[in-house]
Amino acid sequence: MRTSPALRAAALAATATVLLPLAACSDDGDGGTGSSTPSSASTAAPTATPGNLSSQKLDWKPCPAPNEAQGSGTSPSPLPGGTTWQCSFMDVPLDYADPEGRTIELALIRAASRDRGRRIGSLIFNFGGPGASGVATLPSFGTDYDSLRAHYDLVSFDPRGVGRSEGVECSDDAALDARYEQDGTPDDAEEEKAFVEDQKSYIADCEENSGEELPYVGTTNAARDMDLLRQVLGDDKLYYFGISYGTELGGVYAHLYPRTVGRAVLDAVVDPTEDSLKSSLGQAEGFQLALDNFTADCAERDDCRLPGATAQEVQDGITALLAKLEKKPVPGLGERELTETQATTGIASALYSKETWPLLEQGIDEADGGNGGLLLALADSLNGRSEDGHYDNSNAANAAVNCADSKQRFTLEQTRKALPAFRKASPVFGDYLGWGLMACTGWPVAGAWDTPDVSAPGSAPILVIGNTGDPATPYGGAKAMATALGKGVGIELTYKGEGHGAYNGGSTCVQRTVDAYLLEGKVPKSGTVCE
Repeated sequence: MRTSPALRAAALAATATVLLPLAACSDDGDGGTGSSTPSSASTAAPTATPGNLSSQKLDWKPCPAPNEAQGSGTSPSPLPGGTTWQCSFMDVPLDYADPEGRTIELALIRAASRDRGRRIGSLIFNFGGPGASGVATLPSFGTDYDSLRAHYDLVSFDPRGVGRSEGVECSDDAALDARYEQDGTPDDAEEEKAFVEDQKSYIADCEENSGEELPYVGTTNAARDMDLLRQVLGDDKLYYFGISYGTELGGVYAHLYPRTVGRAVLDAVVDPTEDSLKSSLGQAEGFQLALDNFTADCAERDDCRLPGATAQEVQDGITALLAKLEKKPVPGLGERELTETQATTGIASALYSKETWPLLEQGIDEADGGNGGLLLALADSLNGRSEDGHYDNSNAANAAVNCADSKQRFTLEQTRKALPAFRKASPVFGDYLGWGLMACTGWPVAGAWDTPDVSAPGSAPILVIGNTGDPATPYGGAKAMATALGKGVGIELTYKGEGHGAYNGGSTCVQRTVDAYLLEGKVPKSGTVCE
């Protein structure tokens, strides 16, 4: 069940490395690179694109309804004023090292600018994940970005491996239901064995169903695809709006193609200097901060449905609920039950936006009373499960991209040793995210990097926005990204707010600053603060 398209999109956009279905694991790794598996596409200098691909013509048509891999639903509604969404496909090389070889299709969507005489170009969006379908997500936020349509065509795409763009396939719906019901925080040898076997089975499914594509779905190839898209759209420069993982994609693009960066916004910023261990710990701290803010708000209100006179007492009640669910799940939706892991996923899902705090409060209260339906629905929204029981491919794509990018592979023993640090970072989410370290262990493709190179000397200024209350991409990532992009390139803007991301966070200051930059080229002073 989807509580709302906006919640699903916001949650998915925040799904950085560890909030994905835990991948297979083994006991013989060393926490470093895999030595016997094929490597993903390299981060070397961009290769030439075949002329016939850069000059291809796009056949724009009215958009169909999203397919199952994109999340299903209905065709996008027209924008205010009657502008309709148009969709097309673009051919890209599967392997840029073999540009004359096999090609794959990327699904595209656009809404034309209002003032064609003052059109700057196409503003390309990536909503993160990795795994978010841009084709399905952009229309959900179309009105939020309508001011930018004054001078831009709004454009997005399903990155390779996502949605209609050769979407990665792993397990079927029944297997995914069982997978998400499993205990994701094993406490003894028997649970650990079940955890390991489930992960091995999941990876085997991914390799069987999408093995030929898995080496080519990494971020470097996605950046190369964006540059080809820029050329095909007829733009001399790339105009870009990246959110969450989309900020990492934007940073990698700037590193590869600094001279073709036009105006670019990076919102809800992934820290490019952190490896998967540090990133996961940072995310545990970020979700704990968001939960602390939620419980403090609840404790201060006379009408809060959760017991406790202080924030700590409210949180103690949540911890007690999760412990109770571990021993005995409660009824959820239909014949499905709410387990501890599903409840933790549902809580995380609702922390992406302050607007969903009321749903979180209601869901926790109802689950404590024996009705887990709402928390399970929130978990479904993050896991990509629709009301009819079908899953989109967002989490399969998330695993494939993350594991094609990251070199780190953790053994069972290394994960056990890391758990105390995760529990210290977050009493609620620590175990949940700590076990996620094993997400890529056993993956059939070796990762490309420990951390991505986003240095972009010679690039135009890039606006980097950090939200002090962001749970999934903690605030410090914005400064790290701005610094890594280079002096005069990374321009930092701070939003003192809650939730994942800033532009749609309700701050007039943030929206005016971003709009002035994108529409008029006005670069704010680095260090500007909006409240």
